[in-house]
Amino acid sequence: MEFSDFLKYVPKIAKESLPASIAHAKMVPPGRIELLKNQDFSQKKPRKAAVLMLFYPKKSITHLALIVRNSYPGIHASQIAFPGGKVEDFDSSLSATALRETQEEIGVASHKVNVVRAFSEVYIPPSNFLVSPFLGFSEEELIFDLSPDEVSDIIELPLCQFLDENIVVQVNMSTSYATDISVPAFQINEHLVWGATAMMMSELKEIIKKVL
Repeated sequence: MEFSDFLKYVPKIAKESLPASIAHAKMVPPGRIELLKNQDFSQKKPRKAAVLMLFYPKKSITHLALIVRNSYPGIHASQIAFPGGKVEDFDSSLSATALRETQEEIGVASHKVNVVRAFSEVYIPPSNFLVSPFLGFSEEELIFDLSPDEVSDIIELPLCQFLDENIVVQVNMSTSYATDISVPAFQINEHLVWGATAMMMSELKEIIKKVL
């Protein structure tokens, strides 16, 4: 899709009601769906984080930015994610966290990003994070400057590929909570996107398809 056409849909995306857990559930293994429906954070006291779902033009075509996290000791190492991270005391808002972390991780300055809206929060049980995704866009072609400490690569996903139903697959894998289970995922070239990021992508995809 031409980026100029995508911009025409942004006002509709900003007003569309969010499907939340209905969309999230499509990218959750069956055994985890009940847990998704019955979240109680009063005892868990999750840490807060925010990420940016960033659209931008590349040769006039609409793309979505994803990062490949570095390999390090930890449960989220080497995973595909949106740029973002944990809330710091000096952040004025959750959207400010998403913008700050995006600048730190992929070098896109905050003033280049228009934040459209918040999407539904996603809870990540293994790390006890409650993540707030924000949709944003930049009107200019971007040159990424990846943080060598946090990001090993960037995935520039064309919107038309993102909206293709054939990129949703079922794969067998071992996770932090089960061994050899079937997990829904987005197959993006050689990369598999699953878990919390896939849940956010599912809601984003549903909203965009609704307004097209």
